[in-house]
Amino acid sequence: MFRVDRVLAIVVGSLALAACSSSSEFLNLSALKSGPVMDTVRFESEPPGAEAKVSSGQSCKTPCALALPTEQPVTVTYTLAGYQPESDQLEVISSPGEQPHLRPNPVVAELTVAPPPPKPAKKLRKRPAHKPVASKPAAKPAPKTAAKPAPRTASAPAPASIVAPEPAAPAASPWPAAPPPPAR
Repeated sequence: MFRVDRVLAIVVGSLALAACSSSSEFLNLSALKSGPVMDTVRFESEPPGAEAKVSSGQSCKTPCALALPTEQPVTVTYTLAGYQPESDQLEVISSPGEQPHLRPNPVVAELTVAPPPPKPAKKLRKRPAHKPVASKPAAKPAPKTAAKPAPRTASAPAPASIVAPEPAAPAASPWPAAPPPPAR
């Protein structure tokens, strides 16, 4: 004879086995493994409000905190408009019996004011090449007519072109004048 206890035990066991076998997680042993060990690191900056970006791609505005994996060292770069960027290295610290963690924690950066950008050199304006000034066309000379010279009269002065110029006075010399030649 069948005992109800045995039947009930077989049915419950079958249902439990069916439930476990339908779960893909049950057959997947990687589900038993834990994820990477994470450490929460605090980031601060002076002045506050800088963007802290870590080598894994995460970022936040200071003051802030990020959960980072402790598998390898991490680099953090701080950037803020008007300030020079700054980078820090976080090291993985492992001690026997403890979980690995990142140091320093908190990470504090004092940002330095960026120097003003150099002023661009003044561009020297090139002077345009001297363009020849358009001169007015020369006036046409008056046509020469064969004019007869006026007859000279005794009272008429001589024409200016015939008058001899007066001799020019000798230029003053800075040296004393030579003595006159001795009289004989």
